[in-house]
Amino acid sequence: MAVNYEGARQKMLESQIRARNVRDPRVLEAIRRVPRHLFVEEALRDRAYLDKALPIGEKQTISQPYMVAAMSEALKLRGRERVLEIGTGSGYQTAVLAELAESVFSIERIAAFVPVARRRLESLGYYNVLIKVGDGTIGWSEHAPYDAILVTAAAPHVPRPLLEQLQVGGLLVAPIGGEETQSLLRIRRDEDGFHEEDLGECRFVKLIGRHGWEQ
Repeated sequence: MAVNYEGARQKMLESQIRARNVRDPRVLEAIRRVPRHLFVEEALRDRAYLDKALPIGEKQTISQPYMVAAMSEALKLRGRERVLEIGTGSGYQTAVLAELAESVFSIERIAAFVPVARRRLESLGYYNVLIKVGDGTIGWSEHAPYDAILVTAAAPHVPRPLLEQLQVGGLLVAPIGGEETQSLLRIRRDEDGFHEEDLGECRFVKLIGRHGWEQ
């Protein structure tokens, strides 16, 4: 029997995201538009719209839909921003950001993920995304400064290079803390420095790199 992915996505949107107080209409529309089942292995597609993270290989995961929506909303994107994403993974969060911003620059540590994510994104018409293999904890200075930065893996502290590449007035959202649980932090850069807000507890895989966790 064929799976009704459109119906499953709409149910996910209502029961997992809107019901948990994600309210930004642009974020809700982005989640509605991006076919999450195309960003997981075929064997897992019938689970693509459940409220859980799913494995994508190399001990990495695609984040649960609610967390993708909540982190995207926390960036307060309006459509003209340049966004840096740390951790491309399957490309699902990247696609949501591509719906919400003018351009997305994404860094992925695991080289095998990059061509797969790039093909998925291009097949869906997301041409405002640039992806490279590298250490996300040092950022991508070539295209800085960024209006928003999203880190999709957990670090023991906010990598300093990312703070330096954030535009004044910009927002950075990242899970920061220990190996098991973290706090989702939103940091705004103002003329007088950086201002931090705790958005609640979360749990992510480790951010590996020079300014993150060791391999």
